[in-house]
Formats: sequence, structure tokens, C-alpha cells
Amino acid sequence: MKVFRFLKKEPMLTLSVIAAVAGLIITPPSAELLVAIDWRTLGTLLSMLLVLEGFKKEDVFAPLVRLASKIRRLFALALFLIFCVFFSSMFVTNDVSLLIFVPLAIIIFRGAGKEEYILPVISLMNIAAIRGSMLTPFGSPQNLFLFGRAEVGAGRFILHMLPLSALSAVLLVLFVLVVFRRDLRERGAAGDKAEAGPWRLTPRRAVYLSLFLVILFVIVSRTRFWYAALAVVVIAVLIADRTLCLRVDWVLLLTFLCFFVFSSSIAKNETIASFLGRTVAGREYWWAIGLSQIISNVPAGIVLYPFSSNFAGLIYGLDTAGLVSVIGSLASVINYRIYVREYPGKGKKFLLVFTLVSWAFFLLVVLPGYFLSRWPFIG
Repeated sequence: MKVFRFLKKEPMLTLSVIAAVAGLIITPPSAELLVAIDWRTLGTLLSMLLVLEGFKKEDVFAPLVRLASKIRRLFALALFLIFCVFFSSMFVTNDVSLLIFVPLAIIIFRGAGKEEYILPVISLMNIAAIRGSMLTPFGSPQNLFLFGRAEVGAGRFILHMLPLSALSAVLLVLFVLVVFRRDLRERGAAGDKAEAGPWRLTPRRAVYLSLFLVILFVIVSRTRFWYAALAVVVIAVLIADRTLCLRVDWVLLLTFLCFFVFSSSIAKNETIASFLGRTVAGREYWWAIGLSQIISNVPAGIVLYPFSSNFAGLIYGLDTAGLVSVIGSLASVINYRIYVREYPGKGKKFLLVFTLVSWAFFLLVVLPGYFLSRWPFIG
């Protein structure tokens, strides 16, 4: 019974387990299937999750949190929070940036007596996380996976993602202007989130920041010694704070593993592979957006990659899918969880505001993304 309750609580994991079992029925397990799993991406993701848990526990972002709590003008506060998410998501992934700044936004706007702004602001923060993280190879799990498979350098990757990311930044400012259009000078009392005393570079903070740089080097350089870097990260974390291993999102890792099994299995089935090869190639952008609404963008990327001929179309579609629905991105699901934990019973209200704001944004970026998808990453 406990297993069923757990799977009901984690629908994405449930879906991935079902997919993996179906895949193993389609293609019986073999040593070849085991080798086909992308262990490099799983190892790099584990390293990243361990270090980011250290960031959260050691309040590495405390100076930004303290600064946000001192901004009195609500328009400026919203811009600050939204762009903290936008830029931080490029380096610490979109879900972690939301976990850091969305609870802070709720606390500050609630303390200022301006709760009517919470839903539109955190909906824009959600968009900021999705559109900011698209810029870098390590901004989101799907970027991390696809960059690891593509024969393209980090500089060229960022160059290709820059137009859509920059357009998104401009649109975010315009959306914030619309939200606060009645009074851009409206003020509120800020809450006190300052640390006791100045922020210091403690030994643990230094360790986690150093390990983070190691991970970035592994991703950008594509070194074949990624497993050595993983060992260094794991050993360092065990020495610094072994409790972080319990805080890691193992569900996300297991979900990845199951979808890797599913993707490898169907790729080895000639009938299914032939169908997907015919229908996906040339239509990657729309397939990525559509399939993500069923299984979310990360597993959609894993499933579609073997049958894609247009890398740009696939990654642009995956990084746009989160604007269509909550299911489209795991980051959106995290944002929803944060809100309903603070406001139980108001999940429908979140979905209504989130959908309206996200669809307005989606309609403005979907066609530019499609036309840019014809710009090949390679060549």
C-alpha cells in the first residue's frame, strides 16, 4: 500500500516506470540495452543535484534574498525577483531557482498585504525560469541531456539560444508593466529575511562552489573522465555533509533512468523506430511541444532525440513546452506544489492564472521559436 501511495504522489515517476516496463516488453532486456543508457547524463545530473542541495542548505544565495527583502516598491521588487530567477536558472537549473525565490516572493508580498500580486508574479517567475534556463547547456535537465549528445560547443549552443532568451527577457519586463499598470510606484512593507550578520564564505560554501565549477567544466568540456568528477563530488559531499545524499531528488534520477530504458527499448524496435523516424523528423518542434504536455519536456526529449534530425527544432520545442501547461515542465509542477502548500485548496486558482499568463507568453514566442528552429546548430 505504501508503494501505491508513493506512486500516486509521484505521477511522473509512475508514468516512467510504466513506460520502462512497456519498453522491456517490447524489447527484452540485454547487455546492449544496458550500455545504451546515458549513464553520463545521469552521473552529471546526480553531481549537480548533490551540489545544489548544498547550496540550499548553506544559503549560498542569502545576499540576494536579503536584498530582495529590502525593496519597497512592488514593481521593482517583482522585476528583481523575476530576473533573479531568470539569471540564476542559467546556472543552478530552473527548478532550484524557483525553490529559492518563489517562497521568498510569497512571504514578501503577503507581508506587504499585497497577496493579489502573488499569483501573477510567481507565474512570471515560472516563465523566467523556463526561458532563462534555456540559454545554457546546464540550465535545465533537457538541455543537459541534449547538449551531452550534440556535436556542438557551449559557445555555439548559447549563441543559438540567445535570441529567444533575450526576447523573453524583454517580454517579461512588458508583462510586469501590465501587472502593475495601475501604479508603478505602489509600495509595500518588506519582510525581514536578512541573515544574522554578514554573509561569509564558510568552508562548506567554498567546497560546494568549487564542486559546482568542476561540474560546469565536465559539462562544457565533455571530458570522458566524467565518472572521476562524479566520484570527487560524491566523496567531497560525504565528507562535508552526508545528509545531503538523503535530500537529493532521487525520484527525478529514477524517472530519468526509466525513460532512458523506454527510449532505448523503442529505438531498438524496428516497427516503432520506423514510425517515429518518419513522423518526428522535420517536425521536431511541434512534436516536442505536444508530447511534453503528456509526459513533460525532460522525458519527451529523451524519447524523441533518437528520431530527430533537427536538433534546433527539438530543443526549442522542449524549452517552449513549459509555457503551454503545468505538465509541460517539471519546474512548473514544482511551482504549483510550492503555491498549494502555502494556499491549500487554491490549486484551481493557480492553474487558471498560470495558464492565462503562460499562454499569453506562449503565443508571442511560439512562432519566433519555430522560425529560429530552421537555423541549424551545426554547419
